[in-house]
Amino acid sequence: MNFTTQYTDRQQEVIDLFAATFTASEGAAEGTLIGSMVTTMLSKTAEEDLFAFLAVSDTGVQAAAMFTRMTYADDARSVFILSPMAVSPDQQGKGVGQELLRFALSHLRGNGVDVALTYGDINFYSRVGFAQIYEDTARAPLPLSYPHGWLGQNLRGGPLEPLKGAASCVSALRDPSLW
Repeated sequence: MNFTTQYTDRQQEVIDLFAATFTASEGAAEGTLIGSMVTTMLSKTAEEDLFAFLAVSDTGVQAAAMFTRMTYADDARSVFILSPMAVSPDQQGKGVGQELLRFALSHLRGNGVDVALTYGDINFYSRVGFAQIYEDTARAPLPLSYPHGWLGQNLRGGPLEPLKGAASCVSALRDPSLW
């Protein structure tokens, strides 16, 4: 498995991976929703506000993790949120997702990102350094339907000091049904 940040020549393959993976786990409506979100993310997010990480084998893209910029009105730290992430169903449980995230987080650190956030399963994401946080540490840009899934980590080491000010995310994530 090779890990890369090169996605521009694989955009449709990435979109298809997300749609198929979320359809398999959550149903057709969720697969369509996430596929559409990734399409918007890839086509409308400024290059400096998007990091895409892929796990690629001889047969194609096996996993993908999308990180987009979040801003906090009164905080100068560079913050990116992981959303969404997908691992092909036939690769799940093999460590591909964790390896991809370790690659991604190292790349983010090397590119000056201070804080990584995500919204998901603590049992999975805690394996790569995410911990449960509350909105007094980092406000979400929209109301959270599952507050226990709000996770973060300081990529510079040490505890995550509260992020200051109102939160804003890229347009692709501004759909309340995603939160």
